[in-house]
Amino acid sequence: MQALILAGGKGTRLRPLTVYTPKPIVPICNRPFLLYQIDTLKRAGITDITLSLSYQPNKIEHLLGDGSDHGVKLKYTVEPQPMGTAGAYKFAEDLIREPTVVFNGDILTDLDLKAVIREHNERKATATIVLAPVENPQSYGLVETEKDGRIRRFLEKPKADEITCNTINAGTYILEPNVLDYLPAGENYSFEYGLFPDLLKRGEAFYAHIPARTYWIDIGTPERYLQVHSDLLNNRVSRFHIKERRGQFDSATVAEIDEISMIGDDCQIKPGAQIINSVLGQGCFIEERARVENSVIWPHTRIGTTAQLNGAIVGRGCHIGRSAVVGPGTVLGDKTSLTDYTFT
Repeated sequence: MQALILAGGKGTRLRPLTVYTPKPIVPICNRPFLLYQIDTLKRAGITDITLSLSYQPNKIEHLLGDGSDHGVKLKYTVEPQPMGTAGAYKFAEDLIREPTVVFNGDILTDLDLKAVIREHNERKATATIVLAPVENPQSYGLVETEKDGRIRRFLEKPKADEITCNTINAGTYILEPNVLDYLPAGENYSFEYGLFPDLLKRGEAFYAHIPARTYWIDIGTPERYLQVHSDLLNNRVSRFHIKERRGQFDSATVAEIDEISMIGDDCQIKPGAQIINSVLGQGCFIEERARVENSVIWPHTRIGTTAQLNGAIVGRGCHIGRSAVVGPGTVLGDKTSLTDYTFT
């Protein structure tokens, strides 16, 4: 079994954070996001992994290398132009020789992938798609299934009176190598609108796997990017447990840091500062009586005296001025500077 991670997206919804940092390696609790997907694959015994890249591929390859530091073998393919989800899978054909797990490159999940693979093999499926239940399926594409798990049909962004189920495409697939024969070469082609309807028309053994109580989140918006940090810090994601929340850093004895916050190496936290339910990247400087709450601060950012941040995401190398108030929903790109007493 091999794996392909579709990691070519530009991360438009996460801008300005992704202007200089490709979405697949944005930090999640001070780790590049892709490492969480690699961990999920490793738990299922899959170590032969191909990354399909497009946007700033050199930064991703430079960071992850050949994968040996993470216990896997990484290979890379770079799309000459955006080719769609299935088009990217077809483009990686020369590197795929076995049944392949395909991940969308913006999903964090604690999925039991071993169980998905076992069910796929037991059913002798040509393709298996993992589904996730959601509370409000109207903004997603629904996937209807038969009682035996076979896919019945896909329904894109249904109206209220069209909703027949609450299961959506969770961005994880297992595909047999012969599926590649159904894909056009060198074209922009989609799993959702191209390949999957084609598999249904051909009568292929196309099944769904609906896991019980599995965590699933698309990290591609600032709101969900913050949410995944809160969920990890508060141990709401099984199979991902943060063991080291404290790096090597300097903190005044009268600073307040709650137990769940994560502090990177080389940070300095001055007297009276408060860090609550937050993540500080490496080398952050938090001045006297500053308060950082429910926020994610990327490396080498300075928070001024008595500044207050709540529900914010702050990029690398930023400067937040004295007594500035940075409120919920604020997203600051790398090297942003806010003057003293700024209010957002």
